[in-house]
Amino acid sequence: MIPLALANVGEDLIIRRIGGNAETKKHLEDMGFVVGGNVKVLSSVVGDLIVNVKESRVAISREMAGKIMV
Repeated sequence: MIPLALANVGEDLIIRRIGGNAETKKHLEDMGFVVGGNVKVLSSVVGDLIVNVKESRVAISREMAGKIMV
């Protein structure tokens, strides 16, 4: 397992675990990041990642992406 923040652009991944406190987990779940779900990194810019999750494009910070293990 690696954090989503370290995943390669264009790679199809499966979310294995979500870390952080309850509020962080709920926020990520509300955005579509759930254990067992598919995610794909579309691009990686200076501080953020653009990912495809549940057929939607979502921008998340590297800090948040570090809490998502794939």
